[in-house]
Amino acid sequence: MFRCKSCSALNKVATGTNGTPICGRCKATLDVSGAPQDVDAEGFNRVVNSATVPVLVDFWAPWCPPCRATSPIVDSYAREKPGEVLTLKVNTDENPVVASAHQIQHIPTFILFKNGAVVARRSGGLSKQALASWVQEAVANSPSVGTA
Repeated sequence: MFRCKSCSALNKVATGTNGTPICGRCKATLDVSGAPQDVDAEGFNRVVNSATVPVLVDFWAPWCPPCRATSPIVDSYAREKPGEVLTLKVNTDENPVVASAHQIQHIPTFILFKNGAVVARRSGGLSKQALASWVQEAVANSPSVGTA
């Protein structure tokens, strides 16, 4: 599953698809690199509530040294999981309502959602291996909320 940067629609793209995938809604070219995407409150809610794959959200701020140190790790992890995990970035300075709704008190904070529900959260910087292990374990141990 991939989020369109133009209209925020979620798109399923089959593995091994030939050509450049386009958004089913607005026909813009889809970024299928898996790179984290910055979202506002509306984009955050739409993705978390609609995604059929786990959603990793990085709550951060540009002035935060641990956030800046962790950002390339999150980017690298996300690019290894395109279509398997959607990775979003929420700037807590620009989106205080989202941060407050999720009780973000320290940054960076990572929240993992599955089927619209929080399945894990973690604050502080971490290595790529630690991030990957945390996500894998959280997804494996989470209930299949909202699935048949």
